[in-house]
Amino acid sequence: MKPDQSVIKLSVVIPAYNEESRLPKTLRQSLEYLKAQPYRSEIIIVNDGSTDATERVVREASLDSVSLKLLNHPDRANHGKGASVRLGMIKACGEYRLFMDADNSTTLEQVERFWPWFQNGYNMVIGSRALRGSVIGTHQSRLKEIAGRVGNWIIRTLAAPGVADTQAGFKMVTAEKAAIIFPRLTIDRWGYDIEMLVIARNHGCRIAEVPITWINAEGSKVNMGSYFQVLGEVWTIRKNLKAGLYR
Repeated sequence: MKPDQSVIKLSVVIPAYNEESRLPKTLRQSLEYLKAQPYRSEIIIVNDGSTDATERVVREASLDSVSLKLLNHPDRANHGKGASVRLGMIKACGEYRLFMDADNSTTLEQVERFWPWFQNGYNMVIGSRALRGSVIGTHQSRLKEIAGRVGNWIIRTLAAPGVADTQAGFKMVTAEKAAIIFPRLTIDRWGYDIEMLVIARNHGCRIAEVPITWINAEGSKVNMGSYFQVLGEVWTIRKNLKAGLYR
């Protein structure tokens, strides 16, 4: 039976802040992959108050058979990656909704690893750089890797036990669970991944963690201060959970 082409099966949400140099390649490869698939899909670029030519890059991209949408925050200001992912996932129309990074550190074809888990009854599948079978093509600096390991240990202890890698920017969820999770997000910046997982678990979401191939891209906007910000946001998430804000 052929897929119903009136239904969007997959929405791909890409938050973008000053990504004029990295976004063209990501868009080109993602559009080529989706055009080759038998199902209907869409790509949503959420422009997070960029001051460069990010918006122009999206408007000039070839559409062909894949829907390409550009979203801006209402005030067109920078709100953070978490706020941009939240906006895109809420506005998406797909039966399954994936968000990925504008730097293409994990390429879209790796979504093939996710489908079997949804077929087996999982509601959310998250990419991981920390499992057997994960491939790190280009590593971050030694200092960032150490900070990331320490941060992940703290995050697992305080908020997301059992999750090996909470921060990889390649996660997918069903439309049903997206409608529950993303309107409840309160973290606008780097800690949104953790909050998403906490809310998902709080609402009975079955989560699978799957190894991915990840290549560190130049121009990352994550710095050492970002790691400390995430840890501060973990405490906010714990307080919100205790106060029942995620119910």
